[in-house]
Amino acid sequence: MDITRQVEQLLKQGRVDIFLGYKELYGHLIPHGYTLDNLEELENLKVSQHRYSLEKVATHLVEKKPDLKIGIIARDCNQRALNILYTWNQLNPENIETLGVNCCPSKTRKHGDCSYLEPKKTGEFKKENGIDFNAEPEAFMAEFDNPERFSHWMYEFNKCIKCYGCRNVCPVCFCPECSLENPDLVEPGSLPPEVPIFHLIRATHMAGRCVDCGLCEDACPAEIPLRFLYRQMNQIVGDVFGYAPGEGIEKSPFTIIGDKVTLEPKPMDV
Repeated sequence: MDITRQVEQLLKQGRVDIFLGYKELYGHLIPHGYTLDNLEELENLKVSQHRYSLEKVATHLVEKKPDLKIGIIARDCNQRALNILYTWNQLNPENIETLGVNCCPSKTRKHGDCSYLEPKKTGEFKKENGIDFNAEPEAFMAEFDNPERFSHWMYEFNKCIKCYGCRNVCPVCFCPECSLENPDLVEPGSLPPEVPIFHLIRATHMAGRCVDCGLCEDACPAEIPLRFLYRQMNQIVGDVFGYAPGEGIEKSPFTIIGDKVTLEPKPMDV
């Protein structure tokens, strides 16, 4: 059964109130919600060769209608993001129906395989001194594990135009008040934003939350290697807490109690 018929059944059976996919508008694929009232539009349902954080759209819908039952296209990266959103109580897994589809190409993943656990299969990336910083993170880190490393990152961060594209497209950015808009942390109106505080704030927030989907890097007009930066933060989280974001729906080591964040390190081997 093709995916269009599957979506039609989900809607007719009342298992979902809305299904999030894509439609073509003036030659561009855009996120679109299909409902029982517009079944005829299902003929325009698109699922391949485009990526957008549909799960982010889902969180905005649930803010207005908490009991809304949502269907959604889920690639590997989408499912990891959904797991994070379940873990942080942003979405209720009982109200979400997913239809799995194959990964599609993006501008940074030629072959479209965005597997978090096997990054070396992801195809061609930008390179620095012949080293692929996404497919070969350890080699890339070793290359810049010297006094030039700081200068390299300062060069990258100075390219930032503070468009907030990385934050806006991120499926797991859901803080009601964004620290990147706090005038005490990030000075309004200055370009580039104060280096490196803007990107270090975001990188810290991505630790233990980033699902390595690469959408931030796709969206960045300055081509800053954000995916690599956040992957390094997650490596620290994995080493210290034994936690891989999005692998499943398990408790995060970062737990909010009141206005404080507590951490639960993994037991030390003895």
